[in-house]
Amino acid sequence: MIEDKNPQRTSISQLGEFGLIDHLTQQFEMAQPSTLKGIGDDAAVLDFKDKKVVVSTDLLVEGVHFDLAYMPLKHLGYKSVVVNVSDICAMNAKPTQITVSIAVSNRFPLEALEELFAGIALAAKEYGVDVIGGDTTSSQKGLLISITALGEADADELVYRNGAKANDLIVVTGDIGAAYMGLQVLEREKQVFQVNPNSQPDLDAYTYLIERQLKPEARKDVRTMLHALEIKPTGMIDISDGLSSEVIHLCKQSNTGCNIFEDKLPLDPQLIATCEEFNIDATTVAINGGEDYELLFTIGMDDFDKIKGNPNFTVIGHMTDPAEGIHLVTRAHTKIALKARGWNALNKE
Repeated sequence: MIEDKNPQRTSISQLGEFGLIDHLTQQFEMAQPSTLKGIGDDAAVLDFKDKKVVVSTDLLVEGVHFDLAYMPLKHLGYKSVVVNVSDICAMNAKPTQITVSIAVSNRFPLEALEELFAGIALAAKEYGVDVIGGDTTSSQKGLLISITALGEADADELVYRNGAKANDLIVVTGDIGAAYMGLQVLEREKQVFQVNPNSQPDLDAYTYLIERQLKPEARKDVRTMLHALEIKPTGMIDISDGLSSEVIHLCKQSNTGCNIFEDKLPLDPQLIATCEEFNIDATTVAINGGEDYELLFTIGMDDFDKIKGNPNFTVIGHMTDPAEGIHLVTRAHTKIALKARGWNALNKE
């Protein structure tokens, strides 16, 4: 297929703010019974009756959280929804609605925003959430996306970060570290392209890692699986800033210590091979890399038999008394104090 070198570019100034909102949101349909009023009034109206409401929000900033040199706008729209839905899943709640706000510079034509919102619409459909409002404004610093996610749960279903106890098992879903290595591959290819724009990257060996970076998925399925297994976690958090940071959050808020075992960390073979190629320690990537959007949770020892052998879950350690500290136990049976070396949005480096 021949690429169109002169694609249509419609200036968003022709539409105005409300015309732009009408144009971009016409594809959204309301599916949740709790949505009484969505886009089109001063505020959305929700009716959760006896349910508890869970709310979370995230801000994604161009040049800080994403690079449009290799992040397609449709993927960015999808991912921006996922990172917020993941927070709702980490409360053991069901995501139901989102609001979408963007600040955009005049370098973006209407067609670019259509791509962004196509990704948002695809994710909204995939996760069964209604887009019920938001805001648009101008920006002099590129593209900014702010999404607020809402969810519902019965009071006895909600799981917080502060409920873990000593001797609870620490469990992680899926595998970890892949998104970080996907980012390293993309950054390397970007540098190669900057030196030689005619270079065509061969990314076949990194497809899983790149997908984990560009199109992650929130673990909406875990709530259903745990319910079917009759397990309620004692503590839960999603892995957005790196395993070490999330483990420390759980321990501090639950007033516990922990032991994480290096040989139990779930690593994808493609991650291990790519770490060897980059001469990076796979364990370092697994505990410090972020954006996996897997769930990290704790369960009582009595629930171990319920998840034993389940391919969706890996027991990676256990909680301890707080005096024992927060440690990684290496393959050589050496204890190393865990530090929060994951993503820090305010880091000057």
